[in-house]
Amino acid sequence: MNVESMAQRPEPVRYRQVAIGHPPVTISPGADGVIYLRPEEPLQAMPERLLERLLQWAEVKPEATLVAERAADGSWRRISYAEMLRNVRALAQALLGYGLSAERPLVILSGNDLEHLQLAFAALYAGIPYCPVSPAYALLSQDLAKLRHIFDLLQPGLIFAADAQPFQRAIETLTPVATPLIFTRGELPGRSSLAFAELLEQDDCSQADQAFAATNANSIAKFLFTSGSTKLPKAVPTTQGMLCANQQMLLQTFPEFAVEPPVLVDWLPWNHTFGGSHNVGIVLYNGGSLYIDGGKPTPQGMAETLRNLKEIAPTAYLTVPKGWEELAGALERDAELRSNFFSRMKLFFFAAAGLSQSVWDRLDRLAEQHCGERIRMMAGLGMTEASPSCTFTTGPLSMAGYVGLPAPGCEVKLVPLEGKLEARFRGPHIMAGYWRSPQQTAEAFDEEGFYRSGDALKFADAQQPQLGLMFDGRIAEDFKLSSGVFVSVGPLRNRSVLDGSPYVQDVVVAGPDRECLGLLVFPRLPECRALAQLEASASDAEVLANDVVRTWFAEWLQRLNRQATGNANRVEWIVLLQEPPSIDRGEITDKGSINQRAVLQVRAAQVEELYRGREEQVIRYEVAP
Repeated sequence: MNVESMAQRPEPVRYRQVAIGHPPVTISPGADGVIYLRPEEPLQAMPERLLERLLQWAEVKPEATLVAERAADGSWRRISYAEMLRNVRALAQALLGYGLSAERPLVILSGNDLEHLQLAFAALYAGIPYCPVSPAYALLSQDLAKLRHIFDLLQPGLIFAADAQPFQRAIETLTPVATPLIFTRGELPGRSSLAFAELLEQDDCSQADQAFAATNANSIAKFLFTSGSTKLPKAVPTTQGMLCANQQMLLQTFPEFAVEPPVLVDWLPWNHTFGGSHNVGIVLYNGGSLYIDGGKPTPQGMAETLRNLKEIAPTAYLTVPKGWEELAGALERDAELRSNFFSRMKLFFFAAAGLSQSVWDRLDRLAEQHCGERIRMMAGLGMTEASPSCTFTTGPLSMAGYVGLPAPGCEVKLVPLEGKLEARFRGPHIMAGYWRSPQQTAEAFDEEGFYRSGDALKFADAQQPQLGLMFDGRIAEDFKLSSGVFVSVGPLRNRSVLDGSPYVQDVVVAGPDRECLGLLVFPRLPECRALAQLEASASDAEVLANDVVRTWFAEWLQRLNRQATGNANRVEWIVLLQEPPSIDRGEITDKGSINQRAVLQVRAAQVEELYRGREEQVIRYEVAP
C-alpha cells in the first residue's frame, strides 16, 4: 500500500484505547531549499530539576514502588518513593564530602542496579554531575582505550562499581591510587574504598538539602558519551533543564502517562540516553514503577526477561528490534506469558534500529488474537545530544522507516546537503555543546543555533508533508561509486538487515570509489547454526560454509536485488564474516551498532581481495538466463 492510500483510507483495524497527542505542525520554506517544521503546541510548564518529581511523589504516594530489582532469593527488592528520597538525601550528604564538581565528577562503571540508581539520584540532588560508563569499556575492552579517553576527559573525583573484582584491572590501570572508590561488594588490595551501605549512615542532611535548592535548569546533571560516529566518544553535558524538557515533551506526546502511571520492565542500559534518560525519566516524571530487568535480548539473557514479564505486567514496553524479535517468538509459544504481558499493555516502542515488518506483523497478530485489538507500536528519532527525543510517530502512518513529526518544543530544520535533507534540531532539550571540545561544538551547530545531527530525513509524501518524516540514512556514511553514482547507504543497509532476519545481525556496504556494491555481512551465528542443523561442536567456519546456509544467503541476495534500480542499490556480492566486529578497533559501539567507516578501514585488505575476486567465500549475484 502506498503512502497516499494509507493516509486517505480509514484504518481497517482496531487499536487498544490510549491517549496519544497529535500536535499540528507548521511547515514553512526558507532560503536555498531549507524547510522548517515547528509544532504549534507549545511546551507546557515543567520543573527546573528532575528530582522535584521525586519530592512530589514521595509526598503524594510515599509507599508506592519507584524501583525494584530481583534479590538473590528471586524475590523483588523494592524501593518506595519515600524510601528513595530518604536514601538520596543521605547519599547526597555523603557525596558532598568528596569535593566533587563538573571538573571532578562521580563516575559509575557498573550497570543497572538499585545502588547505581540511588547514587545517580543522590548526585542529581547534590548538584554533582555524574557519568554512567558502559561496563563493556572496562570489562570487555582489551586496550581500555575508550575508558582511558573518558577518564582523561572527565578526571573523575570518585568511582563507583557494584563489585570490586571485575573492575580491578581497569581501576588499577587508569586511576591514581588516591582516587576514592565505592563498592557495593568487595574491595581492592592497596586501595582505599568505602562500602555503599556506609554512605547511608548520615544523621544530618541539611547540606544536601541546601545543595539541591541551589541547583537549577542549567546545572549539569550528568555526562553521557556518544557512540558510533567516531572511535573516541564525545561527552555530552546533559543539564537538568534538558532532562525536564524532554520528559515534558514525552508527556505531551503520550498523555497516557498521566492517565495511568507507567510500569516498565526494562533492561536498557543507563549509560545510554534511551534507557537512562528516556525510560528512567518516564517513570520518575509520571510517578510510575521501574522493574530492573537483569536479562537482555540474547539467547542467554532472554530467559530472565521472560521470567520477569510473567510476573510483572508492564503498561508500556520499550526495547530494541532484536528484543521484539525474541519476545514475539516467546509470546507465540507461551500462553501464560501472553496473558500477563498483554493484561495492562498500552504502548509498544522500539528504537536504535529498524523493526522488521515480519516481526511487527507477528506482534499485531498476537495482540489481535489475545486482546481482540492491536497495541500501537511507536518509534521516533532521538540522540544523546537531544536527551534524547526529537520526533515521534504520532502521525497517521505506520511503516518501517517512519519517524513521524516533531515533539512539542522541538524545531526541525531540513537543509539540502549532498543530495539529501540533513535534519537539524533546536529546543530546550538540545545540549549547549560537547564537554571540553570547542572545535567539535562549533562544527555541531549552524548559524541559527540548530544542532546538525548528520541524519538525513525526507517527507513520507512530498505532496502531503504534514504526514511526517522518514529516516533517510546517515549523510556521513554515503559515498559515490567510481562511475560517480551516489549511493545512499542507510536505506540499503536498513532494507538488508530487515529482510535478512533472523540470520543477519548487520551489514556494511562496501564500494566507495569502486565499480559496484558489495556487502560485508555479520551473520547471527546461533541462528545460522540452527538453520544448518549442526551440532554445537561444529566450528563457526563450518557453519558459514554449510550449503544450506549459503543457499539461504544466496536467495537473500537475489531478493535484495529484485528491488534494485541500478548500480546505486544493486549488490553484486556478499561475504559472511566469521570474525565479529571489534569494540577496541572502533568497529562496533557498546550498544551494538556498527561503525561503517571503521569496518571498511580495519578490513581494507579483505575488501581489496574481495574486489579482486580472490576471496573464496564470496557469494555473487547471479542473474538467471
